[in-house]
Amino acid sequence: METLSNKAAIRHQLIAARRALPDAVKAQADARIAARLANWIATNKVRIIGVYLPMQGEPDLSALYAQWSDAGLTLAMPIALEKNAPLAYARWQPGHAMSRDVSGTLAPVAQAPRVQADVIIAPCVGFTEDGLRLGYGGGYFDRTLAARPRPYSIGVAYACTRTSFAADIYDIALDLIIAE
Repeated sequence: METLSNKAAIRHQLIAARRALPDAVKAQADARIAARLANWIATNKVRIIGVYLPMQGEPDLSALYAQWSDAGLTLAMPIALEKNAPLAYARWQPGHAMSRDVSGTLAPVAQAPRVQADVIIAPCVGFTEDGLRLGYGGGYFDRTLAARPRPYSIGVAYACTRTSFAADIYDIALDLIIAE
């Protein structure tokens, strides 16, 4: 994909490309991403996994979350407790009650117990070969990665969303990116 200097334009273009994926292609890509991610988790000592709910055509890993939950792994979902702050992670299982957080996304209800995730999985609108993640522009994941202790971070994305952009001072590279 060609380099664009404007992250908003790149974001718009990549979300459109992601949404344009045919359902069958998307389902196959989701299955490949889930298999690669499951393999990584199985070969590393992970107690608590930070997961996400897909939106705007992001990879849907919900079947994998159910498998992990059934296997006894602890799952956690991000929650924005205040603007311009790192995300907190709250214990979560498929089917738990959700509500909108301060960013407007679905998150565990406010009283869900907070946990420190060993690994966080971050959906990417786009990603670079250097491991930089392009998100929706709120900066929540970058602030989370800047906080200590820093969890291991895995971005998940479709290969068609690989791009390049000029890194801002606040951009923090992910530890690993998994695409189909």
